Amino acid sequence: MTPRRRPTLDDVADAVGVSRATVSNAYNRPDQLSAELRSEVLRTAQRLGYTGPNPIARSLATARTGAIAFMLDTGLSAAFSDPALSITLDALAATVDPGGHALLLLPGGEDGGPRADRVLTAQADLAVAYSLAERAPALRAVHQRGLPLVVIDQPVVPGSARVSIDDRGGAIAAARHLLELGHRRFGILSAQCLSTPRSGPLTYREAADSRFLHYRERLIGYLETLAAAGFSPESVPIWETSGFSREDAILGAGGLLDRGERPTALLCMSDELALAAITAARQRGIEVPGDLSIVGFDDTPAARWGEPPLTTVHQDLVGKGRLAGEFALRLLAGERPSAPTTLDVELIVRASTAPAR
Repeated sequence: MTPRRRPTLDDVADAVGVSRATVSNAYNRPDQLSAELRSEVLRTAQRLGYTGPNPIARSLATARTGAIAFMLDTGLSAAFSDPALSITLDALAATVDPGGHALLLLPGGEDGGPRADRVLTAQADLAVAYSLAERAPALRAVHQRGLPLVVIDQPVVPGSARVSIDDRGGAIAAARHLLELGHRRFGILSAQCLSTPRSGPLTYREAADSRFLHYRERLIGYLETLAAAGFSPESVPIWETSGFSREDAILGAGGLLDRGERPTALLCMSDELALAAITAARQRGIEVPGDLSIVGFDDTPAARWGEPPLTTVHQDLVGKGRLAGEFALRLLAGERPSAPTTLDVELIVRASTAPAR
């Protein structure tokens, strides 16, 4: 049997009695047509079985793929266990979607970003770096290809558009809050600071050498605030968890809570880590906040519904994703990179912190 010929744009144009350009505009530039004419074109196309312009042919003609490469610092399962990422990504996608731009997810690995060869071959018009490690090979690949770049949080890349938050200011507010409550024994539960995923205690020097800028900034904010109150950085135990898994974080929190001189206050670098610390405390019969005060970071929806509700540093995750999307659209339109933008943060005090006993 002879295969049925696929209907073409010309077939639709002939059936409606309009030009090829009019049919093309119905798909690519709908604002150029009246609502009635566009509806007639699309109805006719559906009746004929025409599904729209060939995306491969269109990309060849325009030298555009319509895709934005979203580069992650870790694997997909670890990345999407972090609600802060999901909220930010959703806001970015909603911003670029009306312009017909899709997101191409590039998971990261042990070097703090996607493999360079994946970036070099990715069919994308622009790259977004989400919390990539400094000196990640993926960044060199973006530069090699000459792709426009938007950075969310980190690292600092000359010539890119960047949106971040006041990580250090948020950490200062969290540590100061616990000091004002009279706490004198502290612990820090950190997300992955080193390049190779691991879980265990970190020295101050190891943590300060992290390739992840925003975690360094939070660490400096915590420790400088405690140092101003008379606590040496080396006296504050730090425990690193691998990724954002609550299971790993529960083990990490246990490492801090099982110390001979148990902390009465924990500073956690994300809400997921803080919620895991609450679980670890409950497993040990430690009351939160009676015996242990816990502060998170991000103010994700889960923070409000924790048991108890979590004191945390609020950041505008939706605003951050939306602004990154706006930066991307401007770069795709040929504009110069916007000036780096730092969003404010705010300490939200809830029921997971109380005066030291």
